[in-house]
Amino acid sequence: MSMEKVRVLDAIAVPLLMANVNTDVIIRIERMSLYPRGELGPWALETLRLDAEGRERPDCILNQAPFRDARILLAGANFGCGSSREMAVWALQERGYACIIAPSFGDIFFNNCLQNGVLAIRLPAAQIEAVAERLRHGPTDVRVRVDLERQEIRYAGGVIAFEVEPLARQSLLQGLDPIALTLQREPEIAAFQAHDRTQRPWLYG
Repeated sequence: MSMEKVRVLDAIAVPLLMANVNTDVIIRIERMSLYPRGELGPWALETLRLDAEGRERPDCILNQAPFRDARILLAGANFGCGSSREMAVWALQERGYACIIAPSFGDIFFNNCLQNGVLAIRLPAAQIEAVAERLRHGPTDVRVRVDLERQEIRYAGGVIAFEVEPLARQSLLQGLDPIALTLQREPEIAAFQAHDRTQRPWLYG
């Protein structure tokens, strides 16, 4: 299936530089059992954003203006570790996050991001902290421009280069998930199958 194309994202970024934020923190398992895809956004990161009565915590930066409207999330090391629930990516995506920047990710979470159209970028912690420091200065410095075509991040303090694996980059730029990307080679697949039928007809009986 197709995904929304990711090329240039110019948006508010929010720093959440906590290490080891696991997928259970991103979306609680009981929420996954109660809500289908498309209704998970309000529950993303709820243990950080909400108190026991479901009220927003005013001291949580995710609830504060202008960061509550962020589409770019700066995260700490090992973001998305823990269980392999794809719903963690869905929840963040439905909450509005289109790009997550961290020093490292849980491997399965990282791949789930890219396969669902969320740009996940690995950067050294020092570079992320430099961006976060400018974000904390106030409303004039909270926007970040992430350009996947140029593979660069522009913020109030300068420009940072990044790299995304070529196939993942192509998929995001074209808005294609792994199945859609494979179907682009349908003529080659059909040609192989036709040839294979002549070589091993017993497999197609």
